Amino acid sequence: METPVDLIVGLGNPGPKYHLTRHNAGAELVRTLASALNSPLKPESKFFGETTRVTIGGRDVRLLIPSTFMNKSGQAVAAMAKFYQIAPQGILVVHDELDLDPGTARFKLAGGHGGHNGLRDIIKSLGNSAEFARLRLGIGHPGAAALVTDYVLKKPSPDDHELINSSIQKALDYLPPAVDGHWEKAMNGLHRAEAL
Repeated sequence: METPVDLIVGLGNPGPKYHLTRHNAGAELVRTLASALNSPLKPESKFFGETTRVTIGGRDVRLLIPSTFMNKSGQAVAAMAKFYQIAPQGILVVHDELDLDPGTARFKLAGGHGGHNGLRDIIKSLGNSAEFARLRLGIGHPGAAALVTDYVLKKPSPDDHELINSSIQKALDYLPPAVDGHWEKAMNGLHRAEAL
């Protein structure tokens, strides 16, 4: 069954200190999207984040960037999902992905948290449901588990920053079919765009 998207969430940490760090790639995509659609994000305390409403491919979609720290992302997602009665299947969470190289973006339907604290908290806050879609933005891996925390909280090199930006732009091109629930079309299109 093809489930359309009602809510797109971009994960990151709040404040200037974390702006443009690897862990904030998801938030960066949602900011870029809101800006491209000329719909500024506004703080909304009842949703613990910044939010706006946009139209993508004819569909009404809410955008959300939690203003909590990454490991409390679920608070914002659950508050908005409950208020607007959005099922987990209608949510797309955009996040940084250590297991993909910079410049790579991938859609994924459901799955575990893979050690990502933002995803872990969202799953817990949605009543242990992992049935939401993800858009994974590759940031690369530092090579050892002990280096991960420091790595994700730092800004990428200029070259990697450019690659992450290019993956955000490519992913945005394939958001309309994803939002419509045409996941196969979105996945295949994004995969092919990266192979070019």
